[in-house]
Amino acid sequence: MHKVQVVSLQFDSALNDLAKDKALRDGLSVALQVGSTLWVANDETVSLERLTQLADDGSHACRYGQHTQFQLGDYLALPAPHDGEPAKVEEADIEGLAYDGDYLWLVGSHSLKRKKPKLKEGYGKASKQLAKVSRDGNRYLLARIPVVEEAGGYRLEKTTSRNGKRRYAARLQGNALGDELTDVLRHDEHLGPFLAIPGKDNGFDIEGLAVVAGRIFLGLRGPVLRGWAVVLELALDDDAKASTLHLKAIGPGAQRYRKHFLQLGGLGIRDLCVQGSDLLILAGPTMDLDGPVTVFRWLGGCAPNEEVLVPSSELQRVLEVPYGEGADHAEGMTLFATGDEQEHALLVVYDAAVERRKLKRSAVLADVFELP
Repeated sequence: MHKVQVVSLQFDSALNDLAKDKALRDGLSVALQVGSTLWVANDETVSLERLTQLADDGSHACRYGQHTQFQLGDYLALPAPHDGEPAKVEEADIEGLAYDGDYLWLVGSHSLKRKKPKLKEGYGKASKQLAKVSRDGNRYLLARIPVVEEAGGYRLEKTTSRNGKRRYAARLQGNALGDELTDVLRHDEHLGPFLAIPGKDNGFDIEGLAVVAGRIFLGLRGPVLRGWAVVLELALDDDAKASTLHLKAIGPGAQRYRKHFLQLGGLGIRDLCVQGSDLLILAGPTMDLDGPVTVFRWLGGCAPNEEVLVPSSELQRVLEVPYGEGADHAEGMTLFATGDEQEHALLVVYDAAVERRKLKRSAVLADVFELP
């Protein structure tokens, strides 16, 4: 482990409190640095949060603030829209962010969820709660939103143009019951049976996104198959009139996805990050468990020639990330640099942040690790 610093993320106090005993800063699931801006999200919302690097206040600490919130419903036709307050819209469970120079890409988990039992209500009610499986329709979201540079920072736009080319927000065709990806996977011999299983039960659960050279890579937290984790590779076509994306054939034949299996020692994928031609993989438990958490490097992972199985001997173990007991679970990472520094570090954000990370009412600390 090569932790070199901590970074303070300051949220608007008026936006930090989500509900009783829940705060925006406590459940960060993704992070993405684009220039002087840092984009993050809480997995129980339907919004993206933009933070901007702040000037040195004399403490030489790295700080991000000037929090601006972007509601996804302002840019995308959500699978499960709601006419009322944003807080009542079904969560998107955003688990991946990526930037390709034109668009900010995002993906929801696409997972089912199982209700937590309330033990104080006794066996009868608690056991019935444990049997309840549900879905939030906005989890079926794979989308892109145009990014526009302004005064050294970046903002989102629903539509814009660059060099005479129109850019527009769009999402993969689907609805609140699934999308084109889950449709094609239902008959997959490896993944099809897991679509009906909740994510935290080793069911189908997307928790990583990388976009490079027109290819979309999705890292799966689950299922993990006899110790092998899965990366899905997609290519997309767009329909400008409908602001809709469609899967297109990738590789030989008419197959609309490719599967890559990585031997991560029984761990699932919690995030993906592009560095050159390599994919960095944040790996952690697939079930509702604590640690271990490891960052691996898949050499050449951004451009596989075909579907592959990558044994542990061909993966580089980059660093170990600390984890807590029932808290401080590493969920998102991004290549990170400050000022004129090169991106030779990773910034990591945590779900269920421990108390020592919380500053004042609405700030939280993220960790920065040196990449060896």
